[in-house]
Amino acid sequence: MGENSNVINPFNVFTTQVSISYTLDLWGLNRRSVESQQALADAQRFQVEGAYIALTSNVVVAAIQEASLRAQIDATLQIIDINTKMLDIMRRQFSTGYASRSDLAVQEASLAQIKATLPPLRQQLAVQRDLLSALAGRFPSQEPAETFKLTSFRLPSDLPVSLPSKLVDQRPDVRAAEEQLHSAGALVGVAIANMLPNFTINGNRGYTSLELANLISPPNLMWSVGANAVHTVFDGFTLLHQERAAQATFEQAAWTYRTTVVGALQNVADTLHALQNDADALKAARDFERAGKISFDLARQRMETGDANVLVLLTAQQTYLQALIQVVQAQASRLSDTAALYVALGGGWWNRESAPAPEQKFETVTATTQPITSEQKHGFLAGISIKR
Repeated sequence: MGENSNVINPFNVFTTQVSISYTLDLWGLNRRSVESQQALADAQRFQVEGAYIALTSNVVVAAIQEASLRAQIDATLQIIDINTKMLDIMRRQFSTGYASRSDLAVQEASLAQIKATLPPLRQQLAVQRDLLSALAGRFPSQEPAETFKLTSFRLPSDLPVSLPSKLVDQRPDVRAAEEQLHSAGALVGVAIANMLPNFTINGNRGYTSLELANLISPPNLMWSVGANAVHTVFDGFTLLHQERAAQATFEQAAWTYRTTVVGALQNVADTLHALQNDADALKAARDFERAGKISFDLARQRMETGDANVLVLLTAQQTYLQALIQVVQAQASRLSDTAALYVALGGGWWNRESAPAPEQKFETVTATTQPITSEQKHGFLAGISIKR
């Protein structure tokens, strides 16, 4: 036995290599998963747009309501001023014997009754100013510097009595429901792809050597290529039921989309009906106001000359005040319903200079269920019209 028989000879292998693995997306599993997530992201974006439109419409309606309250206060002050002058005239008549004490008391009670309507109106105005501050994201002490009056609002020159149903296509709630349907359709493709085998290609390339100094040299080059397929043989019908659940979710999303579209069309139709009735109501209120003004002027003239009873003047005063308030309320209702029409049509968010990112289109590869296409959507909308 030699002297070196107990010496352990070290044996080292030096290796450097790159491994690459690629999964073939033959059935669209990854592609449809990304498509579903993108659709959900778009749905969230449209929900943000819907919240922005709702906030904007609430600000507009609050401003219109403030203008209405200011106009009602102005009308009440106008009647108070007229009644105060009439009370002064009756006091002079009472001092000269042309009016009785009971007539004077009736006029004093009428003036006090009209003055009593001012505090509630002013309270409502203060509450409305607080609401505007809150909608603007401010504290009640930081009320807006602007004051709104009905005369500062302008209606469009032409208000439609009918509109094509396709206009609701850009409503945020409709677009959000559409993207939810898009996502559900993509998930059907994901469920189907999970039932099919997955193919993967693997590759290795590098160098191997017993000596580090000679590691990177052509004789020491090595490489390998391989492929594998993975498929579930038995899962207790789990994948089948997942695919059926995805199909059911898609059908639910489709019905939700249809319900949203029908509801949007109903909103527009209701608003158009309201606008037409608002125009008729405003015309009737103005006729009422003109007739009440003539009746009140005649009663006042007769009262000044002593030819009319105070009850006639009192009735004319109340009628004229009611007519003024009714005109103000009719104007405010028409303005509010006009704002509601813009909201029902989507608010025009797509016309902003800083509009959201354009809608992204995805190729559909599902074997049995496809997301709703633009042509199908427009075809569905074309089947529903909004007419008066």
